[in-house]
Amino acid sequence: MILIDGKQTAADIKKEIAAEVEEMKANGGKTPHLAAVLVGHDGGSETYVAFKIKDCAEVGFKSSLIRYEDDVTEAELLAKVEELNNDADVDGFIVQLPLPDHISEQKIIEAIAPEKDVDGFHPVNVGRMVIGLPSFVSATPDGIVELLQRYNIETSGKNCVVVGRSNIVGRPMSILMSQKAMNATVTVAHSRTKDLNELCASADILIAALGFPEFIKGDMVKEGAVVIDVGTTRVESDQTKSGWKLKGDVLFDEVAPKCAAITPVPGGVGPMTRVSLLKNTLLAAKKEIYK
Repeated sequence: MILIDGKQTAADIKKEIAAEVEEMKANGGKTPHLAAVLVGHDGGSETYVAFKIKDCAEVGFKSSLIRYEDDVTEAELLAKVEELNNDADVDGFIVQLPLPDHISEQKIIEAIAPEKDVDGFHPVNVGRMVIGLPSFVSATPDGIVELLQRYNIETSGKNCVVVGRSNIVGRPMSILMSQKAMNATVTVAHSRTKDLNELCASADILIAALGFPEFIKGDMVKEGAVVIDVGTTRVESDQTKSGWKLKGDVLFDEVAPKCAAITPVPGGVGPMTRVSLLKNTLLAAKKEIYK
């Protein structure tokens, strides 16, 4: 069984990005600049944004953090998005989700200029990705594809089951896996799927992106499968100083012995999501997607 090490792979990619940034600067190019907008004090969002700022420093990017309290109005947030759209020094930016209930996440996403949408959530980038045009690809699916490729995992002709249909992970993941670069035969499963256990057990490649901790059990995975665990749910724990522990969507101890390869949680997909955001920011700085 191969343990797919997202942490080490992300570290390798960061070295590659840092070398490219160094070369850009040496040739008189600008320093890539990623901005993040954070609303409120959600624990997961705070941690994630802090990691993004740290990652930027590691690869030589400039980063900016714009904070708002939970009571910021939608109009104020839209005005900041427009300001960032027009800031020539900012190559790409994200508005960290989730947002408070009084703000329409979709309206904010659609207000971001597609050429600065390094999260890859804007409908223009999603549409371009679907038809195979250059685009900013949502960071988690992009990170998973990178892992599969760097670990030389055969995807062509394989039966891939994606459990989860979110616009951020499940749907773009299913499209990427079916495109010519991967050539998998893809089924998208969800909470209303009949015979879900049997369907998962038929997968050569199983991608779990539900958000339900330890949902995928040993009897849902066939011998020799490749399992990618996208889940990152905080569950209460009296064994950690923080009072919580990160759990994946896969019951690792049951599933791992049956797998040809599997990603752990933490240390699997999570670091790759962060590094994919850096990749997109570098592409934005180089103006390679929207020329």
